[in-house]
Amino acid sequence: MTNSLQLPLAFGFVLVVAASAVFLLISSYEEGPSHPFSVALRRYSRRWEFTPSDIGGFSWVQLSLASVLSLFLEVLMIRWVTSEVPVFAYFKNIVLIGCFLGFGLGYSFCRRKVNLLALGLPICLLVVLIKVPWPALRSVMDQIPYLIGEASDLDFLGSQVTSTSVFGTLGAIVLIAVLFALVAFVFIPLGQIVGWSLETAPDGVLAYTVNVVASLAGILLYSLLCFRKQPPAIWFALSGIMLVLLVWRVPRWRWLSATIFLFCVAIVSLRPPKPAVELWSPYQKITVEPKPADHPIAYELQTNGAWYQQMIDLSPGFVSAHPELFRAVPAEANAYNIPYRFYPQPASVLVLGAGTGNDVAAAIRNGGGRVVAVEIDPLILDLGRRLHFERPYASPRVKTVLDDARSYIQNSHDQFDLIVFSLLDSHTTASYYSNIRIDNYVYTLEAFQAAKLLLKPDGVFIVKFWATRPWIAGRLYNLVSAVFGRPPVDMSALQYEYTTSGRFFIAGDQERIQKGMQDPVVRDYVTTHRTAQSPKTTFTTDDWPYFYQRKRGIPLSLVALSVVLVLFCWRLMQRTSVALTSSHWHFFLLGAGFMLLEAQIVSKMALLFGVTWLVNSIVISGLLLLIAAANVLVHRVPNVSSGAAYIGIFISLAAAYFIPLQRLFLPSIWLRALLATTILCLPVFFAGIVFIRSFRSAAFEGRALGANLFGGLVGGLLESMSLWTGIRSLVILAAALYAASYLTLRSETRESARRSLELSRTTT
Repeated sequence: MTNSLQLPLAFGFVLVVAASAVFLLISSYEEGPSHPFSVALRRYSRRWEFTPSDIGGFSWVQLSLASVLSLFLEVLMIRWVTSEVPVFAYFKNIVLIGCFLGFGLGYSFCRRKVNLLALGLPICLLVVLIKVPWPALRSVMDQIPYLIGEASDLDFLGSQVTSTSVFGTLGAIVLIAVLFALVAFVFIPLGQIVGWSLETAPDGVLAYTVNVVASLAGILLYSLLCFRKQPPAIWFALSGIMLVLLVWRVPRWRWLSATIFLFCVAIVSLRPPKPAVELWSPYQKITVEPKPADHPIAYELQTNGAWYQQMIDLSPGFVSAHPELFRAVPAEANAYNIPYRFYPQPASVLVLGAGTGNDVAAAIRNGGGRVVAVEIDPLILDLGRRLHFERPYASPRVKTVLDDARSYIQNSHDQFDLIVFSLLDSHTTASYYSNIRIDNYVYTLEAFQAAKLLLKPDGVFIVKFWATRPWIAGRLYNLVSAVFGRPPVDMSALQYEYTTSGRFFIAGDQERIQKGMQDPVVRDYVTTHRTAQSPKTTFTTDDWPYFYQRKRGIPLSLVALSVVLVLFCWRLMQRTSVALTSSHWHFFLLGAGFMLLEAQIVSKMALLFGVTWLVNSIVISGLLLLIAAANVLVHRVPNVSSGAAYIGIFISLAAAYFIPLQRLFLPSIWLRALLATTILCLPVFFAGIVFIRSFRSAAFEGRALGANLFGGLVGGLLESMSLWTGIRSLVILAAALYAASYLTLRSETRESARRSLELSRTTT
């Protein structure tokens, strides 16, 4: 079968099979009169249904295990899906809100029977769609971001779209919606078990505290596996073990759970064709392939399925032994050697985004004295140490720093003769609760200003970037021009067999730059590779760090996708008889406000302390501990005032809005952490007090918790407003949602008092 026929066939397969599964799953949760097929399906699936009482009833162990599994599987799904399906690396919140929808429905269904098949079918189908090695199917999944990019101002993995068909974009949105639905259905049964446990617990406040602390344990357990560089097969295996333990009392469900996750482990264990090797770092999936396989002269790296970098050998011995590789581009004009034409033998070099070591090797080869190599990914550093042909990281002149580039720039007091931004371009996002990508805070006006402070007066500053679109190059050109007060030297390095393409922006000491331009090799190279003037674009700042978006605004593709997802959620809730009553809107607004609160806290803390997994894990853990602390306070002081807590929310939000973030970049890391936690995170503590008091007043009803998660879903979509108005504006939006929640609480309180008064009058 020709490739032209296989692609439509694969697209149809995904659409028909996944949409049919979604229809079956919706039918299994419908109540009341429905289609005869739905009735027959529900009758068949009853043998796989159970109530939490069937697996032992309420126990603190069961609640803890279900909570650990729920959050462990949530972060697993977010990390795995976003790594395997490229489009979700840019819209990672889509997977998060899918999890929220599933948990919200599960809490709302907590008085219904749990069906294990309703967990097994979507997770197995997701694994098949994402991992089965059918080339046409893989191509369909890889094409989704490019089709979305037709209606977007985002740069999706650097590729240009040849087709302008609106049907392609709509088809991609439908596929995303179907995958979103499958993710959501995975979490309904777990939400049912947790919701039932919270409703039936002898002490609701304590039960919710256990749920929060166990959720924290689930996140920390998953983070530990990521730090240990464990692959998805281990993640799924551990999830399966926890589910088996949860339903251990009934052999039939025990074996079904084991079968579901053994199937998942088998599929996700499929490896790429040899000689490629698949590895997982704390940040991304990395595929390493020797080129050629028998006697490699390069190692090619892909991250999350996209080309990332290659390790090459530019040592004098290799260059002289392989002249055929350097006919098009001589070694002295190779992109990695160009910086040292402008500053020969620099005494000190800073390489930001050192990767596997090509730029570090170039610094050593060209006489660099002291080289500081900053790289965020420990696995990429390790690959460079083990595989790079020139062994740059073994040199005593090299100091490696495992850190986020922006964090190093902001906290270092060192000075350098040459600073190289080395093709810093990530293909993942910084956190599950934020739309910031790892490298975004590196390419802001404030970041370049901080980097300039590390440059010696006679130093040279070089930004190398793979700018596939003119406006991205224009943004970098304008940023460098604004910081250094004059336009940089702007040229391109073209892609050849044994070099890396990219755009160069060279600024700093003009005497050195002009002296470098007098070198015939440099002069001819710059003349040949000088680029046309790039268009002006919006500056990226720490408040609007969306480097891969051309201008402020919400991309049309994201608007369309959000509308489709909201309509799907509304229709799903309608079909499954889930309705938000007047008493639930308070919880809904609390959930939406909290999601925005959390998103902007994660983004700002990442800026202050670095966009690393360690920082994100600490921040999320800290927020959960603040919620647990609020629970403990309400448990010990039951009459603590919700009104006072609301005042605390608004005062702390005002502080977070009006105190400039730059004021928190203090020399002492401990003082910075103390002030940042107090100013940025304190609203979470007060919001936790309001929530647990309201949840207690609602008798820990599962539907109330479900409404809270539905609000979180909407908050996740509202976070995209920062693409238009900036991150700081999320504080105002969160404050508005909390104000609305306060008004609904007041209204419900007055209505409850009125009903009580009428009832007392009736009885008397």
